[in-house]
Amino acid sequence: MKHNPTHIGQVESVSGNSVTIKMASSYPSNMPIVDGTVYRIGQIGSFLKIPLGYANLYGLVTQAGVMAMPDALLTAYKENPSIVDGHRWLQMILVGEQVGSNFERGVLQSPTSGDQVHLVTNDDLRIVYGGYNTQSSIVIGNQSASEGLEAQLDLDKLVSRHCAILGSTGSGKSNAVSIVMKAIAEKPLPSARVLMIDPHGEYASSLRGKCHVFRIGANAVDNEEELCVPFWALPFKELMAIFPGKLSDQNEDYIRGKVLDLKRVSAIGIGGLRAESITADSPIPFSIAQLWFDLDNFERTTFKADRITPEALVTAGSPATLTSNQYPIAGLGNSAPFLNQKAKGMLGFLDGMRSRLLDQSYSFLFRPAGYAPDLNGLVPNDLPRLYSTWFGHGFPISILDLSAIPSEVMQTIAGCILKIIYDALYWGQTTLVGGKLQPLLVVLDEAHSYLKAGDDSISSRTVQAIAKEGRKYGVGLLLVTQRPSELDETVLSQCGSIIALRMTNSRDKGHVVSAMQDELREMADVLSGLRTGEAIVSGEAVRIPSRIKFFQSNSSTKSSDPIASKLWANPCPDVATYETSVRNWRNQSFN
Repeated sequence: MKHNPTHIGQVESVSGNSVTIKMASSYPSNMPIVDGTVYRIGQIGSFLKIPLGYANLYGLVTQAGVMAMPDALLTAYKENPSIVDGHRWLQMILVGEQVGSNFERGVLQSPTSGDQVHLVTNDDLRIVYGGYNTQSSIVIGNQSASEGLEAQLDLDKLVSRHCAILGSTGSGKSNAVSIVMKAIAEKPLPSARVLMIDPHGEYASSLRGKCHVFRIGANAVDNEEELCVPFWALPFKELMAIFPGKLSDQNEDYIRGKVLDLKRVSAIGIGGLRAESITADSPIPFSIAQLWFDLDNFERTTFKADRITPEALVTAGSPATLTSNQYPIAGLGNSAPFLNQKAKGMLGFLDGMRSRLLDQSYSFLFRPAGYAPDLNGLVPNDLPRLYSTWFGHGFPISILDLSAIPSEVMQTIAGCILKIIYDALYWGQTTLVGGKLQPLLVVLDEAHSYLKAGDDSISSRTVQAIAKEGRKYGVGLLLVTQRPSELDETVLSQCGSIIALRMTNSRDKGHVVSAMQDELREMADVLSGLRTGEAIVSGEAVRIPSRIKFFQSNSSTKSSDPIASKLWANPCPDVATYETSVRNWRNQSFN
């Protein structure tokens, strides 16, 4: 009988979804040539097939060599190595079944001992990887098993079931994100909505022409817009957390009541609001300058001898300029003027609050252009205009560049942005801009920096809510991180798809493997040996787990490594260059 070059051995044992294969001792080579193509047998992550009548079972190689032998034989081998008798061993997990020209994930039947095993040819791979819906799939690279085959993701599952892109520094993570974003942007989808939280300002250059960038100190030449995050849209507790110093529970409740009073007054001008629904957390404009002035004035007021009548002002202050009213200094002992006996003892906190309100680096928050309330709480633009600005600019991708935001409030601001967007989509789910009718994909780059395990911050709480409930309301997550071990495990476990690039840290690998489906956990060691830009993709966005090579983006991100041998060949900068650097530092601006 003529030898079939694809036949490599037979099934030795089956345990659940795992199949042990004994390769034929007479097989001529580990690198056979079939129809002019060279194949490598036993590569971890490669495919094999088991023909069963009209069906073919497909499996993914997870182990090769002596350790792939059945346990009983492995024990005997350790005592007497000669019993192997030249045979080689493979172990694979079953991932799918082909009937005719249709391939489906999962198997209805199991192989039995003695069934023949064949290597998978390019024709087989086209059946396995084919069948994606053109409208709902994106191409992000090529299959490592055959570079002539495209690597595709199911866009619908990517958005609705969440995804994580994980990899060490230098593994090609930023390039992978750029490629996925470009693939989405190039689809003919005029209502596509992707929001990128970009803490380091990495992606504006690589996605130019496909995105609209919002950042502090925007460059109008590049069609960028100023990033505005109105303080009055933040929940009360998060707003107070931005100011230095601590408040007692009693003083926090006191200020909460004052904020509520100001929001109720502002709500009269908005109309259509039920008074009983308004709280200090409601996204209603109010003057924070007036709030500070009123609180500060109450603390500073001194009283005449009757301890009821306030003293006359020495110097009038102004909420507009954040200057305090000045009263006669309180007398010593039991002499007038007297201090306010009802004062809350908050002058230290209010001084810190004032300094932060005057800090130019917080202008995006407390003086957002077009969204800053006057002393009566009236604003030129309201939240509907802000949402329209962020998502109605004509590009599929909105990048919120947080690189110029002070690091001490980065986590809070990122969380608040997510909170006000998620709340708007939740309460607008019955409208045309709600997530149910116009889904939103939220991309969180460097997610570990504001989504730490065990943290009770607003960013952690909001992302956990999106991970658990976002699918119902049309909000998807794409987490990007180099430290998956620092992520909240609840969030990572909710990611329906995992794209794992090269990873060397054992803790990080452990978290990645635990988030993958059980059958792939034996492939953990493969992560250390992946090439730059190569990844193991598993989960709902792919038909079967795949080892893929991402396309290389034509434009680099800010995270690209500087080429020292080339850059050090340039002449040394003169003192004027350092003058520019120091001026930028002092102005907190790159312009």
